[in-house]
Amino acid sequence: MPPFFHDESDPEKSLFFLLLNLNKRGITLDVETPEGARTFTALARRADVVVETFLPGHLARLGLDHAALERVQPALVMTSITPFGQSGPHRDYAGDEIVAYAMSGMMSISGTTDREPLKHGGFQAQYEAGLNGALATLFTLVLRDRTGIGQHVDVSTQEVVTSTLVANQPFYSFAGGVQSRRRPGGAMFGNVMPCRDGYFVSQAGGGATWDEIADFYGRPELKDGRFADADRRIVNGPALDELLLEATKHRTMAEMFRTASEQHRMLFGIVQTPADLAQCAQLETRDFYQEVEHPVIGTMKVPFRLWNMTPTPVTYRRPAPMLGQHNAEVYAEWLGYGDDELTRLRDLGVI
Repeated sequence: MPPFFHDESDPEKSLFFLLLNLNKRGITLDVETPEGARTFTALARRADVVVETFLPGHLARLGLDHAALERVQPALVMTSITPFGQSGPHRDYAGDEIVAYAMSGMMSISGTTDREPLKHGGFQAQYEAGLNGALATLFTLVLRDRTGIGQHVDVSTQEVVTSTLVANQPFYSFAGGVQSRRRPGGAMFGNVMPCRDGYFVSQAGGGATWDEIADFYGRPELKDGRFADADRRIVNGPALDELLLEATKHRTMAEMFRTASEQHRMLFGIVQTPADLAQCAQLETRDFYQEVEHPVIGTMKVPFRLWNMTPTPVTYRRPAPMLGQHNAEVYAEWLGYGDDELTRLRDLGVI
């Protein structure tokens, strides 16, 4: 999956794979062959968890779905992450990142009213689905350890993203209200605004009064009655935008962030670029990044510590595996396969 290191399409140069598979071992196995299916079943007999992202029904056709595998391993937890889940009229539909944002309702509130809905950058829908899948799997394992019985965890990417609309659906359910995209003009305050060297976000609240916010911007006109409360700031939005943009066009992100947070107790954030994040003192202090030495890509610093725990902090052990790098190790450890059996499976094209 792109992007690739130096834009060279190569299975060993996917930057996503490098990031998402740290500390893992990797094997190859063609489960769509009879021999591969038998080998996978033997692996599942030893496993705690199977995670899969095939469309519903695919593993059942191979005899490898949860119903089949729990017969050989009743304590197995299988986690399926799919675009729309294992049931319902959309279960057999394929999907991708932009489909998840569209079908979840997230895009309906993203952007401005004068143009089409917008999708967030990156691959956050699939990443969220993975994090939710991991959390649900861990809870299920805790229950399995108490009962000895596994379960099938069914994660829908559409549902995961829809669940993040914490105001959108409840508001509609109890009042019939529909949250819209923001107005194209007169709505800068509270949203992204430009300054001399980048962009920032400033909002009311956080302990700062409106007069303190006006002092931060250095424009006495902001204390006019036109802007005294939230409703009047909306009605007089274009005039407010003009004052704010004029007040910040010569100021830098770093200076404003420091002044807003330390002197005025404002809700304030700066729009950090990848270069900014790579040098972010907050992330650096918390050891958020990990330097990885990959045999093909080389040395790279990547996001690693999503949370910190004591006394069992996350520990870096190995880079993402090369294709089939641990075949001999895993098949010998889990199934007792020797060189002859590995050679036979390679000759059959199974591994």
